[in-house]
Amino acid sequence: MKIKSAKETRYDIVSLGEVMLRLDPGEGRVRTARSFAVWEGGGEYNVARGLRRCFGLRGAIVTSLADNEVGRLVEDLMLTGGLDLQYVIWKKYDGIGRTVRNGLNFTERGFGVRGAVGVSDRGNTAIAQMQPDDIDWDALFSQGVRWFHTGGIFAGLSESSAKVAETAMKAAHKHGTIVSYDLNYRPSLWSGIGGVKRAQQVNRQLAQYVDVMIGNEEDFTASLGLEVEGANENLTELDTSGFKKMIEKASKEFPNFQVIATTLRSVTSASRNDWAAIAWSKESGFAESTARKDLEIMDRVGGGDSFASGLIYGLLEIGDLKTAVEYGAAHGALAMTTPGDTTMVTLAEVAKLAGGGSARVIR
Repeated sequence: MKIKSAKETRYDIVSLGEVMLRLDPGEGRVRTARSFAVWEGGGEYNVARGLRRCFGLRGAIVTSLADNEVGRLVEDLMLTGGLDLQYVIWKKYDGIGRTVRNGLNFTERGFGVRGAVGVSDRGNTAIAQMQPDDIDWDALFSQGVRWFHTGGIFAGLSESSAKVAETAMKAAHKHGTIVSYDLNYRPSLWSGIGGVKRAQQVNRQLAQYVDVMIGNEEDFTASLGLEVEGANENLTELDTSGFKKMIEKASKEFPNFQVIATTLRSVTSASRNDWAAIAWSKESGFAESTARKDLEIMDRVGGGDSFASGLIYGLLEIGDLKTAVEYGAAHGALAMTTPGDTTMVTLAEVAKLAGGGSARVIR
């Protein structure tokens, strides 16, 4: 891939997507909680934030929020994340959320045999009402943007959001920006608007504008209709050969894909997962990360987004696919050891783990 240099650009990464307020009951359950910790989070946002906070790159988020106290709390949290917020579109609030509101995401971390649970409350949100011409995409990308990222969560929010994503991706290519897309299939997001069939229609339409396609063990099947040989219904047995065959098929069906990457997660319990990743590029073929058996998990939410940011960093700054997939898998593994959607990890920690380092005490 031909990636612009940092010297000729204003941003290393720009992401487009919804940023919600995550309410976390800690070790308890949503249904019995009496207090919540709050974080900001969103599939596309988490990637740009990870590239800013962990990897030190320059980034911006394109999103929309209702201008009320909840929206301003999300803004306050985003300011900590360090992204440029000048492309946040603020919508006038009507007092009760009749016409526009902010998204909420209640998330249980799970433990042992009790799996993680996410309950989204995101209907009629400001970002779901965004229109393609709400942002001057040519003006944004003409400043110089090395990488643009969006994904299947944003595309599934509404009819208009898929059109916004397509408009943005076209503009990015026009200005020589690399486009990545995380399929991020969420059954709850699509269930009321056509299910898997609609998800595949939308994602296959947008896939033609993607340079780097990212997913997990079920995304490519649910979102693009690509079957993985050897994967059982519960995804407890993940054979990399089946994923390699699926990736080869994807590369033929979508010849615009320059890189394809997928995480591989086998769930023993909410607290213990097998975790790995594989990637493919036209230039170098396949690369596999270190496979981490029985990885201990504190909070799995955001692990895939952290994989994406580590992978993107490796492709942007190092240019070697094997290193990129190792950085992605290491960042995802580390991010799942802390609460919240977003990374609390340093580049030095990622580099150490990707290079085979251990969890021995540092003092």
